[in-house]
Amino acid sequence: MVRAGTAYDCDVLVIGGGIVGLSTAYAITRAAPGTRVTVLEKEPGPARHQTGRNSGVIHSGIYYRPGSLKARFAAQGGAEMVKFCAEYDIAHAVTGKLIVATRRDELPRLHALVQRGRENGIPVRELGAAQIGEYEPEVRGLAAIHVATTGVCDFVAVARRLADASGADIRYGTKVTYIDRRPDLGVAVRTDDGTVVRGRVLVNCAGLHCDEIARLAGDEPHVRIVPFRGEYYTLARPDLVRGLVYPVPDPAFPFLGVHLTRGLDGSVHIGPNAVPALAREGYDWRTVRARELYSTLAWPGSWRMAGRHWRYGTGELHRSFSRTAFTRAVRRLLPAATPDDLIPTPAGVRAQAVLRDGTLVDDFLIQEGPRTVHVLNAPSPAATASLPIGREIAQKTLAAIGRTPAHA
Repeated sequence: MVRAGTAYDCDVLVIGGGIVGLSTAYAITRAAPGTRVTVLEKEPGPARHQTGRNSGVIHSGIYYRPGSLKARFAAQGGAEMVKFCAEYDIAHAVTGKLIVATRRDELPRLHALVQRGRENGIPVRELGAAQIGEYEPEVRGLAAIHVATTGVCDFVAVARRLADASGADIRYGTKVTYIDRRPDLGVAVRTDDGTVVRGRVLVNCAGLHCDEIARLAGDEPHVRIVPFRGEYYTLARPDLVRGLVYPVPDPAFPFLGVHLTRGLDGSVHIGPNAVPALAREGYDWRTVRARELYSTLAWPGSWRMAGRHWRYGTGELHRSFSRTAFTRAVRRLLPAATPDDLIPTPAGVRAQAVLRDGTLVDDFLIQEGPRTVHVLNAPSPAATASLPIGREIAQKTLAAIGRTPAHA
């Protein structure tokens, strides 16, 4: 499919029209004007999966290990996201958030978060139990921290704006079925309608399917995507919550726990919990895809992860099947909540990379190969961090085709 003397349809071929893929296209054309970028997205529009099915939170970066990509890109990306939304008149608000300790054994972890926030350059205010009510009158806890830089925005609108501003050739409803990568020439892909698209370099931003795309291209990713469904409810009495309220997270997991998020429309999202999905896009228990489920079960890391964290997983599953149990988790933060206050709302699926030894990859993971750049782990806070992530990928991509960024 790729032969010497063959004309290229584009310089850069991006697979995936979520916020990371579109930010990458935007960053490439900004850094090297005239670079031809084509984006292939199997859905009929942008941001249909992780980007469009999350809490809409602009994260501060307080949780992440100092020096990690998540820490660097979340703090930087959050500030840039607010600026981007303001510049393009996209709905957003910087609300701040509370992280609340409700048990004594959480107090050391809360203090560790204060220290981590300071190491990451994030201003935090420590609160005693009586001070929590200044921000959230209905929330109870032993202590809390207030993080002023957290906010909310419409990430789908951001993705659409990035698509428009990139100038890329974006092809929706186009699924990649075959990849021919020639290290000395370039990459050609065949789509589900038989079209062949040829480029100098391939960028894989396929999210829930990124490991499969890497293997199609002939690169071994050394991780597998294990999909975790995050189940949400909407609070029937949104006046109980003013802003964003989080529990103290368990440092053993990349999940933040059941939290309360007041959205731009005034509604309050509750969740998510995290349960195994039975398909890459398994947004409910009824959606089962045998091939994808087999891929998860055949990966040794899935079983090692389950063996290591079965207690945590059992609790998450219990909350999935029992609204009463889910309510108990909510009532730790919001005692006034009742089961009748919880209205089911659409779920999301997190594309979590897991190593062969069962370790959950905790940082963003970008892997390069000949003529390829693969984004193999970009769950939350990737939407927040999408602008600097896009620039990082753009830098690697332009180097692969020997282009010098205009600002270098």
